[in-house]
Amino acid sequence: MAELITVEDPADPRLRDYTGLTDVELRRRREPAEGLFIAEGEKVIRRAKDAGYEMRSMLLSAKWVDVMRDVIDELPAPVYAVSPELAEQVTGYHVHRGALASMQRRPLPTAVDLLGSARRVVIMESVNDHTNIGAIFRSAAALGMDAVLLSPDCADPLYRRSVKVSMGAVFSVPYARLDAWPRGLDAVRDAGFTLLALTPDEKAKSLDEAAPHRMDRVALMLGAEGDGLSTKALMAADEWVRIPMAHGVDSLNVGAAAAVAFYAVATGRPQA
Repeated sequence: MAELITVEDPADPRLRDYTGLTDVELRRRREPAEGLFIAEGEKVIRRAKDAGYEMRSMLLSAKWVDVMRDVIDELPAPVYAVSPELAEQVTGYHVHRGALASMQRRPLPTAVDLLGSARRVVIMESVNDHTNIGAIFRSAAALGMDAVLLSPDCADPLYRRSVKVSMGAVFSVPYARLDAWPRGLDAVRDAGFTLLALTPDEKAKSLDEAAPHRMDRVALMLGAEGDGLSTKALMAADEWVRIPMAHGVDSLNVGAAAAVAFYAVATGRPQA
């Protein structure tokens, strides 16, 4: 059973995991280095726990203690009960969901580990907006993608904003980082995947024409908001695909485009 501890000092060192959550650069360095990530909100905390992540501690405002009582009773990690005002002082923002948990990261699998059993894979290049990362993971989970591969410079899927936007889907879709870019794509192709680069370029085939749902193994490549896939990534692809646009719209936000493309890739996939 977790120990319930009332804390009244925002400088209490036991709250260090939660300090400065709005300082993106600090958290980008600290969290991976210290092996932690922050889950925010009841649903996300429960999904992280159910996915097997070890809890380091929880930070709760008083009214959330009863809501999270079953979790508190089940886990040995300390639970810090604080006022909403103190939570804001510690984290740097109004914690309107009232519940935060510091979770222990796990070692990432390798790309080869994931490719062995996957049929539909997402590959992101230089997607460094945490909101987009979270949205893409949520769509990947909802629409049946099997795994996500990230270029070395992609944002951290376990950063608080990504986890929150994904509603915990980052815990249900396995992911790995490619150590080299774009050379790491060779391993994907060697595993039997067709590399499809999503681009608004008029030379690309429409998704309907390419019919990725009929392909045995597909890796869909997505680029960063605005810039899209780099020239090197486009040249490394087997085929370019696009989402047909109407009313003079040239492209969609990468999160929205990903959802449309995932549906086209995964619908009617060949059965194992």
